[in-house]
Amino acid sequence: MTHHSPRPVALTIAGSDPSGGAGIQADLKTFSALGAFGTTVITALTAQNTRGVTGVHAIPVDFVHQQLQTLTDDVRIDTVKIGMLASAELVHAVGEWLAKPPLNQVPIVLDPVMVATAGSTLLESDAVAALREILPLASLITPNLPEAGVLLNTPPATSLPEMREQADALRELGTAVLLKGGHLDGPEAVDLLADSEGVREVSAPRVPTRNTHGTGCTLSSAIAALRPQRAGWFEAVRDAKAWLTEALLHADGLAIGHGSGPVDHLHAWTAPSSPVD
Repeated sequence: MTHHSPRPVALTIAGSDPSGGAGIQADLKTFSALGAFGTTVITALTAQNTRGVTGVHAIPVDFVHQQLQTLTDDVRIDTVKIGMLASAELVHAVGEWLAKPPLNQVPIVLDPVMVATAGSTLLESDAVAALREILPLASLITPNLPEAGVLLNTPPATSLPEMREQADALRELGTAVLLKGGHLDGPEAVDLLADSEGVREVSAPRVPTRNTHGTGCTLSSAIAALRPQRAGWFEAVRDAKAWLTEALLHADGLAIGHGSGPVDHLHAWTAPSSPVD
């Protein structure tokens, strides 16, 4: 007799962050916080902390294949988040799995991780072209402004009108896009969702904190966790962004590390009822 989990089963295909704020560690915390059961396929090991990345060790491609095969042979996957892929070889390997069942039958959120919050490079230069090739296999991509510039081979957007142009250009690559505007200034952090229904704004108050390590990983995994639980992409993105804003509001209360610390993924359980001053 087959037993189905009452919760969606979410898979993160990404790298590991020993400091716990980004990568699969952030993804698993996010999945749990938002009602999904988390599973993982690890693509890379990193040596990093809140100050930066000192080393990257890519997992052999054959073993990434083995992780995916073994997991999907047994466990139902309802939604997928893809993060750090590190090399062109890994990009192609994961792309093979995205193109066939069971992964091509569920929502796929691809975060084109290229640079860590602290500024360290996480994607080899030859992998960018490979990443462009697999974008149409994703249901939604979530680049920030510098990543969008690299994908489009153009300078990053510096205004909301330029963001709209780049969101449309990215949409033409074959998938829905959430272009994140966190690098712009202003009291509101405005993202643009470009999909079959047009371009829509999703905004939240900008949170004054240095503790933003792993925000890209966290938002993309939140969207992936929520998509099976919401009517569409806009609802999943809206609720994921609102949840991340709360995690940022509570980030300073963690006091992890001496650099750009993590957000508080578990704020609903561990933090006071009001944000920490």
